[in-house]
Amino acid sequence: MVEQLVPDELWALIQPVFPAPPARPRGGRPRHSDRQTFAGILYLLRWGLPWRQLPLALGFGSGRTCERRFDEWQRGGVWMRLWRILLDHAQQQGCLDWSRAALDSISIPAPRGGAHTGPNPTDRGKAGSKLHLLIDAQGLPLALSLSGANVHDSKQLEATIDAVPGVRNGRRGRPRRRPTKLYADKGYDFARCRRALMRRRIAPRIARRGVESSSTLGRHRWRVERTLSWLVSSRKLAVRRERSSASFLALAQLACALIVWRRTRGALSAPQAA
Repeated sequence: MVEQLVPDELWALIQPVFPAPPARPRGGRPRHSDRQTFAGILYLLRWGLPWRQLPLALGFGSGRTCERRFDEWQRGGVWMRLWRILLDHAQQQGCLDWSRAALDSISIPAPRGGAHTGPNPTDRGKAGSKLHLLIDAQGLPLALSLSGANVHDSKQLEATIDAVPGVRNGRRGRPRRRPTKLYADKGYDFARCRRALMRRRIAPRIARRGVESSSTLGRHRWRVERTLSWLVSSRKLAVRRERSSASFLALAQLACALIVWRRTRGALSAPQAA
């Protein structure tokens, strides 16, 4: 089960991001390996179980151990570094396409409240959060930000764009942080959004209210909607039950990293056209 969730080739890439385990006190219980615990976290992320309901029979250790180590790694910035390493890998394999990007958001119910929640205007004012996602031309997640469900999408544009980590291709030079063009719907049709993009040397492709339909951009934007659906197929993200916004964002970052890994591996294993 561990090898299925964390295959050898994935573990070889990401193992360096995990901190060295502390020395075990004499007579103490053996520590579950980082790979076992990481597999348990992935299982919980996929199926949405509460931390303490992780079955011991699966061999991942206790859910409490997974939760505690997840929080430790989140505070140490492990999940963002893991995502960046997999983006670097995708770039080196030629799987990232910076020629255009797309931006959109999805609202998530947040019944327990917490930071970065607000009344969702599309869900009768119930508490909720929004995940704002930026993808490349192939649908690979480049950046993510979190806000309350009542925050207008346009107000998160700059925060999401600036959340792109520096992606390296394995050669000398500056890391890549900006796509060439950005596609977005009418929710971003504001002069300040266009100015923000042009300051970053990104060409805006935003549908204009009352002038053109968002559907004219659909041949590019459908990929971000697809990637958002992949994101919330991780059931621990379908409903936000983490009161800590940092923990919920870290779960979403981990889900994005897994999408990058699966899509990159799938692209590399696909048969080449004759």
